Amino acid sequence: MIIGATGSFSTRALAQTAPAAKAGEGVTLNFQGADIEAVARTFASITGRNVVVDPRVKGTLTLVTDKPVSRAAALGQFVAALRLQGFTLVESGGLYKVVPEAEAKLQSAGVTIQEGDTGNLPGSNQIATQIFKLNFESANNLVPVLRPLISPNNTINANPGNNSLVITDYGDNLRRLSLIIAALDVANATDVEVIPLQHALASDLAPLVLRLLGASASVAPTGVGGATFTTTVVAESRSNALIARAANGAQLALLRSLVAKLDQPEAAGQNGAAGNIHVVYLKNADATKLATTLRAAMSGNVAAVAAPAGTAGAPAQVATTGGQIQADSATNSLIITAPEPQYRQLRAVIDKLDARRAQVFVESLIAEVSVEKAAEFGIQWQGPLGKAGDGVIGLLGTNFGSGGKNIINLATGAAAGTVAPARGLNFGAVQQTNGVYVLGFLARFLEDSGSGNVLSTPNLLTLDNEEAKIVIGQNVPFVTGQFTNTGSGSSNTGTVNPFQTIERKDVGLTLKVKPQISENGTVKMAIYQEVSNVLPSSVNAPNGPTTNKRTIESNVLVEDGAIVVLGGLLQDEYAGNQEKVPGLGDVPLFGNLFKNEARSRKKTNLMVFLRPVVVRDVRSTDKLSMDRYDLMRSGMQDAQPVPSSLVPINAAPVLPAPQARTGEAGSVKSMGQ
Repeated sequence: MIIGATGSFSTRALAQTAPAAKAGEGVTLNFQGADIEAVARTFASITGRNVVVDPRVKGTLTLVTDKPVSRAAALGQFVAALRLQGFTLVESGGLYKVVPEAEAKLQSAGVTIQEGDTGNLPGSNQIATQIFKLNFESANNLVPVLRPLISPNNTINANPGNNSLVITDYGDNLRRLSLIIAALDVANATDVEVIPLQHALASDLAPLVLRLLGASASVAPTGVGGATFTTTVVAESRSNALIARAANGAQLALLRSLVAKLDQPEAAGQNGAAGNIHVVYLKNADATKLATTLRAAMSGNVAAVAAPAGTAGAPAQVATTGGQIQADSATNSLIITAPEPQYRQLRAVIDKLDARRAQVFVESLIAEVSVEKAAEFGIQWQGPLGKAGDGVIGLLGTNFGSGGKNIINLATGAAAGTVAPARGLNFGAVQQTNGVYVLGFLARFLEDSGSGNVLSTPNLLTLDNEEAKIVIGQNVPFVTGQFTNTGSGSSNTGTVNPFQTIERKDVGLTLKVKPQISENGTVKMAIYQEVSNVLPSSVNAPNGPTTNKRTIESNVLVEDGAIVVLGGLLQDEYAGNQEKVPGLGDVPLFGNLFKNEARSRKKTNLMVFLRPVVVRDVRSTDKLSMDRYDLMRSGMQDAQPVPSSLVPINAAPVLPAPQARTGEAGSVKSMGQ
């Protein structure tokens, strides 16, 4: 059957004249400049499916076959002709749609999810969507590689969540892209390789091999999720083997070549007359303590030896002598006499124990605030009852307190100057009797207040599980005994010299801390904190000075860098004293003339805070030290004296500025001159 048309036919006429194709019958196409919509309706008659043409699809096409073709082949040629003009045919729910190519990705129903499955894709000239799940390569890395291979109107997207690609394009291009993706999605790193050693020690050879590989071992392709594959070599001391994983095959071949060249027997006489005597230089541990620990561990190494044949009983337990371990404190090294297998076992234990120990910087804050207030008020008076010449003269008055507070003491001692008025406002009145002035009235007013703020911030740095102590204060003498010669001297007896025995004690601030760092970063601390001072009023006491002492001894658990309060003292003291004339002193307002009153109040607050900071490496230690150094130096710079032309010294000493110095372990600062 021949189906054709020219540009002069209308759409309706073409659809009416096109006969229906019989099943299995070939068709010959002959369209010359026919309208696309008319040709689409003709193919609807051929395929037996409804065809909808998008209003934006305009134009004509030429579609000619020299011989009859199947309906599927004819439809494929029609779709290929549409593709050349920027249109395409999509299928959705048994309905064909002729739409612009840019809209096809939104209306296409064909989706393939299975990895590498291209059998369910539509024809070569139809648009579909396929999801490629990647196993090794990153989806984001493949997007810029595949983007130029996809038509401009179609899309490619990466899903980092499950590392997959979503591509919408024509079926023939999806098949080509699947081959490219399969070639690119390969593993970048090699499998784990175990390389047994015959002569060399695995713990010594592993860092040497990595160092020989150099920069090539650290530069590697990027894998799934942006991870980089680097060459890794780990020493397995038990079997004396190297466990390696290379970034690629070339790295693995180079690694094997280096190991083969380095795993050679020792040259004759290389160790001289030492034989099985090995010297291990320690980096962090103390050789004397470590030697004691290793000897104790080796003494418990018991081997079971089977009893001889025909002997009854269980196997005997025989202790192996093992190697001899000695410490050289001058070089901080261990001298081990042991065969090679046992030396390797000891060396593995030494490598674990000779690790850099962390340090703990302990900051403490001791704050003591005291407030003291006192007030006194009193009125005293004295006067005679009678006249001069009377047989009996009476005295009437009040007197409170002692010393300069008592009116009688002041009256009798004023002339001689032996008694002075007490502190505060003293108001008195005197009267003349027989030509003599006598103190007859005394009013006294006093209000006293005082406050103190003592702030101490002792800091110290110590190794993990090592006790540290800091003492800030005075060494005060205390008399513990004395002897004096009270008897009369004699020429026949020997001379006896008086003497005293004195014991000196630290008075001030004492802080002792022993930190222990756990695996999760918390710090356990055994703390002893003491704050003591000498009571000023007891400095010249006959029995020696009296000290005030506040002590805290506790074990606490603190997070790294957190602040913990150890304890505190809240003390509030109140004292009141009143002297008055019974009855008269209780009269409101008028009673103040017959009494003396004193009140005092003292309040003390003492709190102790602690903050541990774990310092694990050189850079952390250097950063902490330079921070405190700069703080001290800036304080010295701010405390310079005021310039003066009369005094030639106008500058106080200041710490020198730190100078940077680079070393193998990183940036290290030293104090310059």
